[in-house]
Amino acid sequence: MSGHWRERPEGGGRAAYGLICAIALHGGRRLGRLCLYPATLYFMLRRGDERRASRQYLQRVLGGRVRWWHVFRHLHAYATTSFDRIYLLTRGERGFDIGIEGLGVLEAAIAEGRGVLLVGSHQGSFEALRALSARRPDVPLRVLLDKQKTPAMTEMLEALAPEVGTAVIDTAQGGVAITLAAAEACRQGAMVALLADRAREHEQLCRVDFLGRPAPLPIGPWLLANALQVPVLLCFGLYLGGNRYRLVFEPFADRVEVSRQARAAALKGLIARYAERLEHYAQAYPYNWFNFHDFWQAPEDAHEPA
Repeated sequence: MSGHWRERPEGGGRAAYGLICAIALHGGRRLGRLCLYPATLYFMLRRGDERRASRQYLQRVLGGRVRWWHVFRHLHAYATTSFDRIYLLTRGERGFDIGIEGLGVLEAAIAEGRGVLLVGSHQGSFEALRALSARRPDVPLRVLLDKQKTPAMTEMLEALAPEVGTAVIDTAQGGVAITLAAAEACRQGAMVALLADRAREHEQLCRVDFLGRPAPLPIGPWLLANALQVPVLLCFGLYLGGNRYRLVFEPFADRVEVSRQARAAALKGLIARYAERLEHYAQAYPYNWFNFHDFWQAPEDAHEPA
């Protein structure tokens, strides 16, 4: 199994995404969702690393023996939320039932006028958050995203909704550029969103307990939070089946402060708190977690800070 998620090729090319987009926009959501069953089966049979990673994760979160249909259900949930991104970007909430928990917490943080850092994960659909942002057009949403990992999908999504491209802070720029762009967005009172459960290659990591075993999580998101000094909220866009999604906002810190004297301990404490909530939602919604690589890794494979 490939050790780092960036080593895995994109699960489709421009032609495949063009076909998916055509089916979605011209055939309708019902037809598109029917097509996802053979597509998921094909992906499951062809992508052994992802299949094994799904099984490894499901064994931890479900316990007991994992059958092939558990893996299929996991991959199908990923395919479904990926397919729904087309509709969420082009039509917003129309056609979806998006419940929101913790909206008052988010509104209170926005009202402070300092900007807000939303820390999420590869669970469910982050596009549901973009749809929610349409309710508050006065509050910009900037998303940290590695555009180089899935260029074909990124190109398709930006063609469907050009404003998506302008709202992205490309993490391929490097740490300083990312921090400056995020800080400028916060000065404008924006929401800055990122996913903190997957590291870029050679990024420093910290091991904390996750589903019964130490897992390496990146420290970069928390160093960024420390630099921004804005309210930090956890955000999870959970897929409930059918057309139903649930957006959850949880307060995490009024501001994150990492002292130089106790840097390692402070970072580990922050990441452990995040991992605890990550585990909570993974156990509550086990088929929503979409990290199809060797997430736990051997210690020698992780680049951990001194």
